[in-house]
Amino acid sequence: MDVEEYEPISTLKVEEHVLTKAKFPFIDVHNHQWTMPIQDLDKLVQEMNELNMSVMVNLSGFRGKYLEWSLDNVNEKYSHRFTLFMNIDFEQLDDEGWPNETLTMMQTAVEQGVKGLKVYKNLGLTETDNEGNRIKVDDPRLDPIWAKCGELGIPVLIHTGEPAAFWLPKDKYNERWLELKQYPSRYKDPEENPSFEEIMGEQHHVFRKHPNTKFIAAHLGWFGNDLKRLGKLLDEMPNVYTELGAVLAELGRQPVTARAFLIDYQDRVMMGKDTYKKEEYYTYFRVLETNDEYFDYYRKRHAHWKMYGLALPDSVLQKIYYKNALHVIPGIDTALFEGGSD
Repeated sequence: MDVEEYEPISTLKVEEHVLTKAKFPFIDVHNHQWTMPIQDLDKLVQEMNELNMSVMVNLSGFRGKYLEWSLDNVNEKYSHRFTLFMNIDFEQLDDEGWPNETLTMMQTAVEQGVKGLKVYKNLGLTETDNEGNRIKVDDPRLDPIWAKCGELGIPVLIHTGEPAAFWLPKDKYNERWLELKQYPSRYKDPEENPSFEEIMGEQHHVFRKHPNTKFIAAHLGWFGNDLKRLGKLLDEMPNVYTELGAVLAELGRQPVTARAFLIDYQDRVMMGKDTYKKEEYYTYFRVLETNDEYFDYYRKRHAHWKMYGLALPDSVLQKIYYKNALHVIPGIDTALFEGGSD
């Protein structure tokens, strides 16, 4: 047996509260439904009802006809249950029509019902301009895009970089060793990639340059392992929010610090999951709502450690689950939520 197969069963006897439904209705601000133009939404909505998910934000709206078809499918029966964000091609920034053609496309998309812009991690890592140079997150040629989002009143949910451990040596000291072994392409060789600090600094520069645009830093901004630093970032930039997609394991291993952080920054954090799998939400509910001890995360390669519940107050849960998203993302039906948007 090797270490990858080792999965000991705990002998610890403590109370367990396995939750399959959130205590309050919630908005998942970070989800991906890649086949939405042709997807049968009835089954998905049934699962959402079982989870108490009132609204799902599909960040993979794309653009053009694909986006139109997605909106058509959603609007046929479930316009109040799904919110779409669009995606744009940053590698067009040297083309003759840049940025006006893209700005017009964004304007049209919002008129059609789009509620935000999702930026993938390619920007800053792999996307290049016509000269073959890496497009930095804070490239001034992109400023019109960020400004336009502010003008349109839509947020930018931006995924920049990767966990800092992906830049560290792939040795026995790296807590993401298993993931890097199973997915070698996730390793960021410092000789071939901008550093973690460089790329995150570019993102933060954008936040500072565009105070009139609301930004949602995906995945706790990759500072879930350093909540004090994340708190300083939020203190400095009131236009920045964050969400929990795929980083719940960071909070679940530091229950005292994480609980205090979420209470202190209860107006700035939103519920998000990332990859959709119904049963994985149960761990989110258990971490956020209970005070359970020493239970499993749902994906070993992300967390070989155990989780602890945060037992957040109801008032904080409501903000994380839906009230903050209602404040940041326009056009969501407040009637879906108890107490509305107050």
